[in-house]
Amino acid sequence: MMKNVRQSVPSLGLMITLVGFPQISESIFTPVLPQLRRAFAVSANQVQLTMSTYFVAFAVGVLLWGQLADKWGRRPAMLAGIALYLVGNLGLYFSQQFSVLISWRLVQALGASAGSVVTQTIMRESFSGITGAKVFARTSAAMALAPALGPLIGGVMQTYFGYRSVFATLVTMAVAVGLYALSCLPETQPQDSRLPHVRQWQVVRRLLRDPIVWGYGLLIGGINGILFSYYAEAPFIFMTHFGYSAVQYGWLGLVLASASLLGALLVNRLLNFWTPEQLAMRGLIFSVAASGGLILAATWQQPVVMIGGIFLTFLGLNVTLPNALNRALIGYEEVMGSASGWFSLGYYLLVSALTYGMSWLHNGAIQTLPWYMAVLSMGMLLAFVGLVLPRVREKVTA
Repeated sequence: MMKNVRQSVPSLGLMITLVGFPQISESIFTPVLPQLRRAFAVSANQVQLTMSTYFVAFAVGVLLWGQLADKWGRRPAMLAGIALYLVGNLGLYFSQQFSVLISWRLVQALGASAGSVVTQTIMRESFSGITGAKVFARTSAAMALAPALGPLIGGVMQTYFGYRSVFATLVTMAVAVGLYALSCLPETQPQDSRLPHVRQWQVVRRLLRDPIVWGYGLLIGGINGILFSYYAEAPFIFMTHFGYSAVQYGWLGLVLASASLLGALLVNRLLNFWTPEQLAMRGLIFSVAASGGLILAATWQQPVVMIGGIFLTFLGLNVTLPNALNRALIGYEEVMGSASGWFSLGYYLLVSALTYGMSWLHNGAIQTLPWYMAVLSMGMLLAFVGLVLPRVREKVTA
């Protein structure tokens, strides 16, 4: 009988790379949305579909790669996903019609989703306890930092080389990530735990009956929904309304980058004093208050104050996110790949719906996004209080 051992533990740098490239792939589009609108002669609502449809395929992909990670192993599933991601990026580069562009965007997202679900599976089985929480804090910072860098990269490339250079950048990134994973990614799945015939309906039923999974799923989906709703709407606020250039808008990504980095630092320090649940709660309360200030800033038509409100809102969300990711699937270790896939499917469908909701609400008013962020932040706080906290208290008193 084989021993239940892993070949090795992956490096943090590799985990950050693999969890970050799908996020860059989403947000790098944002500064070119106005240009794509003109190039393909479509409406603003239509061009925002490049954002929301990304998450539809992403949601399907996390389910696919989660199950293949259990069946094939983590490394083969990841490499196959990156290969499909490369094909999608090549399709984007050669697209001449908007409908074709959307189709290749779906292929790109389907491949990129391996970077999310397989990486989280590897991390959950390689790190646990406080160490796991701190690793998730660092990678969560990367998950927020990566899409923050996307607009800067996209803005610079579009300004100096045209919007197709953004697609060329994605092709180059796919090749680089693929070579890095091929040379450095170990197989972390225990050798005797390969489950070619996992009973998926049992995994799904167990997840659906777990209030903690529901609570953390709503938090993770809501936070990412706010993030990518911002990326869908912000170009029309800062570039169309306030007149920022593509490069100037790209530099605004540093606001979210600094919020994610500061959030990771706070989580690493405050976990020595508070539980993950206490930190998640405080982060949500802070975000609700900050998003209320953002509404006032938008009413006053003050872009600098709005940027400050955006920073504070995402600071609170980045304190909450790593704790939600780390605590969501405790107890599912024996079917981690499949559980991660189904769980990710649920929250990425929520991300897609929320991002589409922002495009549906788009009306040219700069107050729409702040109100949307505030309502979603309050909803997440209520979900956490109603679903997660009572079960945590039950476990403490048991």
